[in-house]
Amino acid sequence: MIKCLAIDDEPLALRQLANYIRKMPFLEMAGECQNALQAKKILENEMIDAIFIDINMPDFNGMDFVKSLNAPPIVVFTTAYSEYAVEGYKVDAVDYLLKPYGLDDFKRAANKVKKAYESLQHTAEPTPVGQPLPEATVSMREEGRKDDGGVLYFKTEHRIVRVSLPDIRYVEGMSEYLKIYIEGQKPLVVLLSMKKLEDRLPGSSFMRIHRSYIINLNKIREVNKNRVILDEETYLPIGDLYKETFSEYLNDKFLGK
Repeated sequence: MIKCLAIDDEPLALRQLANYIRKMPFLEMAGECQNALQAKKILENEMIDAIFIDINMPDFNGMDFVKSLNAPPIVVFTTAYSEYAVEGYKVDAVDYLLKPYGLDDFKRAANKVKKAYESLQHTAEPTPVGQPLPEATVSMREEGRKDDGGVLYFKTEHRIVRVSLPDIRYVEGMSEYLKIYIEGQKPLVVLLSMKKLEDRLPGSSFMRIHRSYIINLNKIREVNKNRVILDEETYLPIGDLYKETFSEYLNDKFLGK
């Protein structure tokens, strides 16, 4: 099932959007939001695969909200103004629904979401059962020590990719797969659980700070309230369940009054 958020400041439009989502057998309604701030709270605490979001909302419009996300889920924009269509595709939206739209229009958009979701799953496709493991994967088992200077190998897009642990900036959990952000290259998308990767990473350098994020502690530039800042564009939330452990780490490293 593809977990979805419906976001629209108009109650009737939000109700229609939510009803359409529930009619699709492959979509799961995860929440209904009347503004971007409500949606942001859900995205910080849950794995969301897709959002259907109105562009024209007060305070924080849908387009700016999607642009503010470090790694947005699959996006479908809705709006009454056709001039936003081109701009919508600039942020990699899979479709654009012009209000008023009917169920057939929504089905078209939903099918595009399904196709995009399946494409992401295919990207992280595992080695078939019974097929011999590549040498690189065997090497991963041999080299998989919790060592700050070590390496791991990941299967992605039918390739085996060698990753130096110090080069990993952070890891984002996205449904059944992980997105691994690495210095100097595009993120890797792999089919793997957060727990399994967390167990393989050295605790002296990596820490889980949120159900959806593991960070390289050596990449932290600043900690501001409930956020870890890695650079000008990367702000990661600290989840309630992980605050105590992260605070203990900071206290141990802290100099000053």
